[in-house]
Amino acid sequence: MAGKQHEYRVTVTWQGNLGTGTSGYREYGRDHVISADGKPDIPGSSDPAFRGDAARWNPEDLLVASLSACHKLWYLHFCSVSGVIVIAYEDHAEGTMVMDEDGAGRFTEVVLKPRVTIKAGTYPQIAAELHDEAHEKCFIANSVNFPVRCEPVIIEE
Repeated sequence: MAGKQHEYRVTVTWQGNLGTGTSGYREYGRDHVISADGKPDIPGSSDPAFRGDAARWNPEDLLVASLSACHKLWYLHFCSVSGVIVIAYEDHAEGTMVMDEDGAGRFTEVVLKPRVTIKAGTYPQIAAELHDEAHEKCFIANSVNFPVRCEPVIIEE
């Protein structure tokens, strides 16, 4: 039985026509803007390894960020209903992508490394265990075909 369906709409507008379109591999830019109604634009490009602008977000960055953000949102929810008082949360997530000789590539793993500070006496063991529940519910982690691991550090204030 299917549950409630949610839809998401974004627009990606290429900004890389340098005057001759895609007349050659080095003749066009990879810059684009990601937009959605009522939200700030996200400046995008490709990874610098693929002639992109390092100052802009690339799809690989955004995939790792989506996994991290989704996990964090579920984790904070579970903490709030379990008596764990989180006062700070920072994740230094890392993704690994491998490329084939033919240019195809895929992510092989993302490791989330959340550093969570909780109020003293608010169940550090439960705080650690709730990462498993957050991972099980994360919409993005449930949608990818590679492992997403979590290596949390819990600090009591």
